Amino acid sequence: MVAPYALLFPGQGAQSIGMGKDLAAAYPAAKARFDEADAILGYSISQLCWEGPADQLTRTEHCQPALYVSSFAALAALESELGNKAPLKPSAGAGLSLGEYTALAAAGAVSFADGLKLVRLRGQAMQEAAQKTAGAMASVLGMELDALSAVCAESGAQVANLNSPGQIVISGTAESVAAASAKAKEKGAKRVIPLEVAGAFHSRLMEPAADKLRQALLSVGVQNAHYSVLSNVTGVYHADPESIRKRLVEQLTHSVNWIGCVETMAKSGIKTYFELGSGTVLKGLVKKIDPEAVVYSVGTPEQVKEVAGLWA
Repeated sequence: MVAPYALLFPGQGAQSIGMGKDLAAAYPAAKARFDEADAILGYSISQLCWEGPADQLTRTEHCQPALYVSSFAALAALESELGNKAPLKPSAGAGLSLGEYTALAAAGAVSFADGLKLVRLRGQAMQEAAQKTAGAMASVLGMELDALSAVCAESGAQVANLNSPGQIVISGTAESVAAASAKAKEKGAKRVIPLEVAGAFHSRLMEPAADKLRQALLSVGVQNAHYSVLSNVTGVYHADPESIRKRLVEQLTHSVNWIGCVETMAKSGIKTYFELGSGTVLKGLVKKIDPEAVVYSVGTPEQVKEVAGLWA
């Protein structure tokens, strides 16, 4: 694999029961990640990933560490398959929302353990903030950002995720999202789909969670990453450890600019991507943003072997 490539890490919504189980069975290094995570968390995140139940796996405080560990298991499996003859040398890393933490830890900006603890705290804090206010989110299809931003400003909602051209998520109180959804339809949106989420993520309603995360980050060692990692907030590469801390806090209350992240990587000459962990959500989004991109899924032993063959 000579061409520049990036590692991608999914966010909440990509989870599925059984994720990482086959990888752990096939690769000792992948199982070691699950074992380490179980010890750090004090409960069996591996069992939750592999067996559920679904209502517990989808809870924000469980889902986020589960996806983080599953992605690391996939990364460990791929590194094992490649061995010392072809070490991974990505040009960039990026993740969607929660996935940004995985990307930073994979790039060495924070340790695996510290990243996992942050993700657990983040999930717990977001769940607590969600329970305090009746928040909601909705996916708006087929509407330009400027027009939808105006609708949100009028309704009191916020733009939460710039997922791909024509797919934007809005967030806020249940009332503001309902009002914005109705106005978006009036203004020509093709579809508005309410999302089944615990609360209004990436909005002002997450301020209590951001405060807790800010305090936690003060005690975590953050280093310069081994390779460039994208910030969801800015859509460009993180600058330094202090910038990483600042942007991770901002991420909870600001829009996730996934479109900007992919466009930045494309401008850097990256056309090949590896999505590590559960699902193919990012593959679909990247292809909509950059139709020339090639995205490989790395979530099963078969996919690991297929991808490793690219280095042959």
